[in-house]
Amino acid sequence: MSGLGRKVFTAGEVLTSDNVQGYLQDQAVMVFAGTASRGSFIGTATEGMVTYLSDVNEIQVATATNTWATVFPVSLPTTAVNSITTAYTAVAGDENDTIYVSGTAAVTVTVPDILSVGGRVDIFRNAGGTVTIAAGTGVTDWGGAGTAGTAVTFKIDQTYNAATVLKVAANTYRVVGKITA
Repeated sequence: MSGLGRKVFTAGEVLTSDNVQGYLQDQAVMVFAGTASRGSFIGTATEGMVTYLSDVNEIQVATATNTWATVFPVSLPTTAVNSITTAYTAVAGDENDTIYVSGTAAVTVTVPDILSVGGRVDIFRNAGGTVTIAAGTGVTDWGGAGTAGTAVTFKIDQTYNAATVLKVAANTYRVVGKITA
């Protein structure tokens, strides 16, 4: 039986085994040595059950698909660094990561419509060559530094400056940071 939510018991009410199971046990944080002991005690989990696994120090919640999702510690996405020295077109795998541009020659980074709404790509200039950021295929609304248009490019024209390309709506991107048009 899945957790039954909250119940206000009245004085003299009979506490049934179903009440204990549904209102107390299925809603408590159960502590287990690991996934093996949890599996042998619980068997098939019901959605909303919460367990603490002492071997890995994790709190997990049972989902509707009878899987366990870790809710603590929170897994934060890591930022990967894609280091380039020549012209580059961003790919979906660059979402929420950093493109690190080094080298002395000028480099163009093209960003096609590959991000999810709210997704971003950070572009960092670490060397002498100017970095130009251009809209790519599928981008229909492109703006930043007080100007807009898919033909407009933005430049990171000083070493150690950076920009972020952010998708704000369908096919719509904004470029922010230390840039010029």
